[in-house]
Amino acid sequence: MTLLLEQCDGHCWGVDGRAGPNLACEGCGRAVATRIDDCGRWQTVWLEPDAVLRRPSVLPPAPPPDWDDLAHAEHRVPPVDPDGSWNRRWETAVGVALAHLVAVTEGRPVVLPSGPVTDLLGHAVGRYLPTGPDARTVGLAGPGIGTPRPDVLLVPRHPVTGTPWRPPADDADVVPLDNGVWAFLAHPDETSPLPASGLLPDGVLRDDYPLPPRPWRPLTPDDYAFEYTLVRLPAIRTPRLRRYHDGHRP
Repeated sequence: MTLLLEQCDGHCWGVDGRAGPNLACEGCGRAVATRIDDCGRWQTVWLEPDAVLRRPSVLPPAPPPDWDDLAHAEHRVPPVDPDGSWNRRWETAVGVALAHLVAVTEGRPVVLPSGPVTDLLGHAVGRYLPTGPDARTVGLAGPGIGTPRPDVLLVPRHPVTGTPWRPPADDADVVPLDNGVWAFLAHPDETSPLPASGLLPDGVLRDDYPLPPRPWRPLTPDDYAFEYTLVRLPAIRTPRLRRYHDGHRP
């Protein structure tokens, strides 16, 4: 494919697809896809459905990795970028997960588990769900860690198939999380990404250089990801969630 330069409108550092398809077939010149690579956006190419045909490759498709292959710490995505800002993948993934959490709880209060889940997601959950009695408990579950017994389970979404992990007892409410985000919560770093007060105990020597990045504000989920996910979930048709959606102001 080659770029259609007259269709390459965008912002400061790339094209954003606002002018329509901007990639054409080198052979016939027909517009077949739209490339997006502007700053602040994930790089992607969207193919025009009526301009392309799917053909099988000469190699058989490889099976997707098993859950056990994805339950390792090296799959985790750090929540904070080197410049100290929150990772955009985290902001988007948390927005999507919160829409599912609102749906399964019908907008009722929840109690998060202590540790990384509360440290990193507590502020975000507080923006979308109220506090009060009769709160539902939330726990982290998935391959490689024990299955807790809370009301709602935060589970990883398979990075290839998109299928959420299911516990052995398939009767629990699950909230799917981006696999890299889930892996970080399940296997956190040695130190927290959030600032902490106090000093190291006597006799402990550390030489952290460069210093780990520290965000200047709590993690705020992407409101657009939250909204677009919530309105597409079947639960939005219930009267309670319709009232939540109509009256919610993050």
